[in-house]
Amino acid sequence: MCVTAVESRPAGVLGASQGPVHRPFGARVKAFVALTKPRIIELLLITTVPVMFLAQQGVPDLKLVLLTCVGGYLSAGGANALNMYIDRDIDALMDRTSQRPLVTGMVGPRECLAFGITLAVVSTLLFGLTVNWLSAWLSLGALLFYVVVYTMLLKRRTSQNIVWGGIAGCMPVLIGWSAVTDSLSWAPLILFLVIFFWTPPHYWPLSMKVKDDYARVGVPMLPVIASNKVVARQIVLYSWVMVAVSLLLTPLGYTGWFYTAVALASGGWWLWEAHALQNRARAEETGVKLKEMRLFHWSITYVSLLFVAIAVDPFLR
Repeated sequence: MCVTAVESRPAGVLGASQGPVHRPFGARVKAFVALTKPRIIELLLITTVPVMFLAQQGVPDLKLVLLTCVGGYLSAGGANALNMYIDRDIDALMDRTSQRPLVTGMVGPRECLAFGITLAVVSTLLFGLTVNWLSAWLSLGALLFYVVVYTMLLKRRTSQNIVWGGIAGCMPVLIGWSAVTDSLSWAPLILFLVIFFWTPPHYWPLSMKVKDDYARVGVPMLPVIASNKVVARQIVLYSWVMVAVSLLLTPLGYTGWFYTAVALASGGWWLWEAHALQNRARAEETGVKLKEMRLFHWSITYVSLLFVAIAVDPFLR
C-alpha cells in the first residue's frame, strides 16, 4: 500500500485567485447538477432498468421504473457530491477536475456537503417508502461504500482502489432486480460480477491517459505505479473473466439466444481491443500511438449493448 500526503487547498482556489466569483442563479443551478456527475449516472441507469425487464421477464411497472430511476439518480448524485467535497483539495490540482464547482467556487464546501447529505437521505426514504426497503438499504450501502470505503479509505492509499471501490458501481443491478422482486437471486449476482470485472479495464485505460494528473496529487492509480505492460496485462486478465462471467446467465436459464449472441459478439470485440492494447504496450508505444482510449470508449458501448440485450431478450424467448 502507498500512503501519500497531498497539499490541501480550499475549494474555489482557482476562482479565488482571480477575485470574487460571480455566481448567477442559472450557473449555480448548473453547478449543483454538475455535482451529481450526470454522465456517470447515465451509465448507472443503463445497468439498472434492463435488469428490471429481466426480473419481470417482460415490461415492469413503469411507475416503479420511474421511481427506481429517480431514487437511483438522487442516491448516486449524493455520493458524487460527497466525493467532490472530500476530494476538493486534489481536484484543484488536477487538470481534468479543475473546473468542478467546488474548485471554481461556484458552490461552497458547506453547500456541497449539505447537498450531498440531503440527496442521500431523500433517496433512501424515496426508495423505502415507494419501492421497497431492500432497495433502499442496497442504495444506501452503495452510497456509503463509494464515499467511505473508496473515496476516504482506498483512493489515496492503494493501486487496487478502483478494483474494490468499483463495488459501489455494481450495486445498481442488485437494486434494479430487488425493486421488481423485493429479493435477490443468482441473475443479479452474476451481473454484479460482470460490472465488478468490467470496472478496472474500463477505468484503467483512462487512468493511463491522465496518469500524470494522478501522479501529481499522489493518487496511486495502477498506471501511476506500474508500467503500461503491467496495466495492459491486468486489463486483459480482467477482460477474459468478465466475458466468461457474462455468459453464465444462459446456461442457468435466465437468458436465451439473443443475449448470448450479443454477449459473444460484443465480448469478442472487447477481447480483440484489450489484446490490441496489450500488443501496443508490449511494443512500448506511448502517447497517441498507445490508443488506450479506444478501449475506454468501447467499454461504454459494450456495457450498453450487453444491458440492452438483457432488456430485449425476454421478448424473444
